[in-house]
Amino acid sequence: MLGISGFRSLSGRLLAVAALALMANAASPAFAAPLPLFPFLPLPPVQQAPEPQVQAIPDTNDDGASTELPARLKRQIVNYATREAPGTIVIDTPNTYLYFVLGNGRAVRYGIGVGRDGFTWSGVQSITRKAEWPNWTPPAEMIARQPYLPRFMVGGPGNPLGARAMYLGGTIYRIHGTNAPNTIGTRVSSGCIRLTNADVSDLYSRVRVGTKVVVLPMTRRADIPVRSQTIAYNRE
Repeated sequence: MLGISGFRSLSGRLLAVAALALMANAASPAFAAPLPLFPFLPLPPVQQAPEPQVQAIPDTNDDGASTELPARLKRQIVNYATREAPGTIVIDTPNTYLYFVLGNGRAVRYGIGVGRDGFTWSGVQSITRKAEWPNWTPPAEMIARQPYLPRFMVGGPGNPLGARAMYLGGTIYRIHGTNAPNTIGTRVSSGCIRLTNADVSDLYSRVRVGTKVVVLPMTRRADIPVRSQTIAYNRE
């Protein structure tokens, strides 16, 4: 048991500790947490507020690479009877197909976009140059028709020539990719032949400079059966 003198001594010590705590609290910055009056006593745990829920923003930067093509326009190996040598490209303009001849009655068939009315052409050319992610310089004829077009555009995903380009002879025409895969199977270009970026990359890996390219007119169809038999295609 504490006597009166002992109680007074303990009370004096507690008051001194409390006074020191108050002085330290007053000297601390305004944003600091207050010090406890009795640091030797346990304090209840502080509950932190839960973090706010953050909802992910969907990615809208889609260049259309995932566009699903109709079955007939998907890259596939088909039966194909032709007199052209293996390695030749045949463009079936009216049916929007490009054939890469494999030989032995087979070819890889790709869906393509072709020239719009008044801009189709036909003939035999050869590939004179190949380019990956090509720059685009619209020819003067196109600028005259569409003066709002850029005079030059660096290669990349936003470039209308797409991932690859194969230049045909000394003409202004190319076989190239596209940043608008929904136009495959349509007649929309100024005479160039367009494929999806995946398909043009596949074709690019198969051809070389000097490859023969036969472009059929709108009035003639490639000499294949009406119902081409799909064999297989697993190459990516």
